[in-house]
Amino acid sequence: MDRPEAEEAWSHLPGQCAMVSVFGVGEAMISITSSPTRGWPLELSIKRVGRVTGALHDSQAGDKIGLRGPYGNRFPTEEWKGKNLLFVAGGIGLAPVRCLIDYCLAHRDQFGHVDIVYGARSPGDLCFKDCIFNRWSRQKDTTVSLTVDKGDETWTGPTALVPMFLEELGPSPKNAVAITCGPPIMIKFTLQSLAKLGFTDDQIVTTLELKMQCGVGKCGRCNIGDKYVCVDGPVFTLSQIKELPNEF
Repeated sequence: MDRPEAEEAWSHLPGQCAMVSVFGVGEAMISITSSPTRGWPLELSIKRVGRVTGALHDSQAGDKIGLRGPYGNRFPTEEWKGKNLLFVAGGIGLAPVRCLIDYCLAHRDQFGHVDIVYGARSPGDLCFKDCIFNRWSRQKDTTVSLTVDKGDETWTGPTALVPMFLEELGPSPKNAVAITCGPPIMIKFTLQSLAKLGFTDDQIVTTLELKMQCGVGKCGRCNIGDKYVCVDGPVFTLSQIKELPNEF
């Protein structure tokens, strides 16, 4: 950091995002991957999808980038104390959920059983392999269930889409909260699967960070009805989302 005082002042919570700038190229809103319980360095997981993310992938050690934030609201973990937690993620959607999972596991005694359900297109697309294969499953009262859409010669686990896999696992909605993040199509069918399992709209939490741009509610890109995702979100319960106009 060029400004050590900024590093000392930085304080984020699970669910918040950071604006990352590549000078001369542009900027992008990125989910924060590391838990605030782990301190610095800050970790961001970035998939190459456009000019800014491409420039970040092409950068070298020692190159300078800009960082602003944190932006947005947080996962309401204080409301989940004593509850069982079900995390459902797909692909790179595990990035913001990783921050939350690490935060909850660092405060393990505040929550009930933790179920982590994660899937990707192929074994090679699975993210954070140390977390999903080692670190998380070693925590007490924590279960990690993995699936891929299509396996290969190295894969010995289940092959199923995340929503179908979730229904097969059949987690109980009793005293539970479900947090889901991933590609929009996965979230759409995961929400349907959670409803089949008995989860109510108030028990389901997801994020809408794909619509965020300026981070301060001024550009209007993330405006949905009277809400600005970058200010009022990106974390919403399903019941809150259903109150919004069908504009996204």
